[in-house]
Order: sequence, then C-alpha cells, then structure tokens
Amino acid sequence: MTEKPWWHPARHEGRRPLLHARARLAAALRGWFAEEGFWEADPAALQASPGNEVHLHGLAAELTLPDGRSRGMYLHTSPEFAMKKLLAAGEERLFSMGHVWRGGERGPLHHPEFTMLEWYRARAPYEALFEDCAVILRLAGEVGGGPLRWRGATCDPSLPPERLTVAEAFAAHAGIDLDATLGPDGTPDRAALAAQLPEGIRAAEDDTWADLFAKILTARVEPNLGQGRPTILDRYPACEAALARRAPGDPQHAERFELYACGVELANGFGELTDPAEQRARFTADMDERRRRYGSAYPLDEEFLAALEHMPPASGIALGFDRLAVLATGAPNIEAVLWAPVPG
Repeated sequence: MTEKPWWHPARHEGRRPLLHARARLAAALRGWFAEEGFWEADPAALQASPGNEVHLHGLAAELTLPDGRSRGMYLHTSPEFAMKKLLAAGEERLFSMGHVWRGGERGPLHHPEFTMLEWYRARAPYEALFEDCAVILRLAGEVGGGPLRWRGATCDPSLPPERLTVAEAFAAHAGIDLDATLGPDGTPDRAALAAQLPEGIRAAEDDTWADLFAKILTARVEPNLGQGRPTILDRYPACEAALARRAPGDPQHAERFELYACGVELANGFGELTDPAEQRARFTADMDERRRRYGSAYPLDEEFLAALEHMPPASGIALGFDRLAVLATGAPNIEAVLWAPVPG
C-alpha cells in the first residue's frame, strides 16, 4: 500500500505532537539567546558561493536582473559567510535559525533542505561554546520530557558533556595513534594512517588521508560518542578544519569540535580563522580537490575574504536543529519533525 503523503490528515495526526514539540523547542532556544544578549540575524539564502568545502554540494540558482541579464548564484549551505560579514560590521553576539540547502543528502538524519541553528560570540574563546551546547541540550531535554534518544541509544542532556580529543577517541575506539600520522606542521601522512587501519576497514587506491579518517570516524568512533551523556569531540587535526584557526602552540591541531548525543553528530564549532590570506589558500586547495573529485568547483566569495580583514576574534558553531528535535522527541527520522518535507 502506498504511504499517505505528509499532508494527509491521517498521517499528520501522528506527526502533530512532534511538530508542536519542535515549535516549543525553537521558542525555548530563541528565548535563551535573547536572555544571553544575542540578536537574531536573517541572512539572505541566495549567495555568490554556497561554501568552499570539498564535499558540500550546493544547489545552483539563477537570478534574473532588472535589465534582463541573469546571474548565477547558489542557495547557501550555511549562513556562515553572511554572519561573519556581520561580525566584521560590528555585531558581537548573533544567531540565525533558518533554512539551508545541500544536494546529495537524504536519509533518516539528512534532508536536502533543513534548519540550521548557527551562533557567534565575538572576542570569546571557543570553549565558551561548550557551555552553550550544554544549555541547549538541557533545554531540548526539558521540551522532550526525558533523555535524548535515537534507535535504542539514550543520552542524559542534564549531564555535563565529556570532552575527548579526536586523538583520544581514535585511540580508545579504533586503536589508532592518529597524531603519529601527522607531520610536525600538521601535514597528513596517508601511508602512516593506512598502516593502522582496524580490521574491517579497507583503503581504496584513491583514498586520501581525509577519506581514511572519515571512514574510521564514521565506522568506529562516532557510534561510541554521546552514549549516556553528551560528548564534545575536540581538537580536530588542522587538515580537517577548513575554517578554524590552529590551536595556539600546536600546529597539528585546530580549535574545532563537534557535539554528539546518541552517536549522532549535532553541531560543529570553531575558533574562527580570521586570516584572509590563509583562508584563501585553504579554499583554493579545497576547490582544487573538489575539481579533481567532482569535475567542478565553486567560486570564492571575495566579499567574505575582504570582510575577514575587519572581523574580530570570534567563536562560532552550527547545530542541526532538526536533528536535535528528532533526539528530543524520539522521532523515527528527520522528516517526522519537518513541517513540510521536500517532495521526493
């Protein structure tokens, strides 16, 4: 029997409590940000570039100008570039809760259009975001009325998150000395990582160090994170942090962390890189790699690179709001907490 569409009254009746919980969670988060002195920004979705990370797949759009000419643009994959321009303009505490778009993503925890909660603290260390995450998880637990849950796993959002470095997590859950695969300046050594691959993970001939890192992270590390209590996975290798600054005195690692609950990645935070020359070099290298892999690359947002010259030191983070709603409500998948899922 064909499943009824999401708007059918019989199906909506089952989704309605989840959608109402989602709305209460959004209201609670907005209330907390207001109490903390944040302003809610509402950046335009149409941008010159969708982002410049290798594996992001932006959705192209064509803007017709008043004179009839057209201009190629993209729906943003994150409001990051616009938010950082606002920091450069002089804002200190900003958040955005809005839709973003990514091609090639659809599954139990992925959707081509989803809601991203992103916030920035100017002149604050990135560790300040750890406590923000703890508060947000507690609010999600209050709205959901219990532990966060996903496919049999649970996480108590009232407990303070454990903090693990990426190197510690790889050693504990995959038996890998990750730092031994990085040069003194952070340059990754593919052969050194391939030599340590755990049983069941195979290296393809064209796999890069980053590919092997992702395979191990997905298969062996992530399922063990956020079990019982939240996990902050901290200090990513610098080569895995395209928009984060390097850790002071530690060129192998960057001020990047991810938040996990129930084995699910919820958020990705940075001590923000503000050096325009370094950022341009990273973007260029990533777009060269994207061109090698996919045969295409995205333009650089020159205004964003110019704005970095004026941007103060800051920390920022992006959280998948729909995923948080899934875990707070115990929903079976992401579409159960979307008011109107994308057809198909």
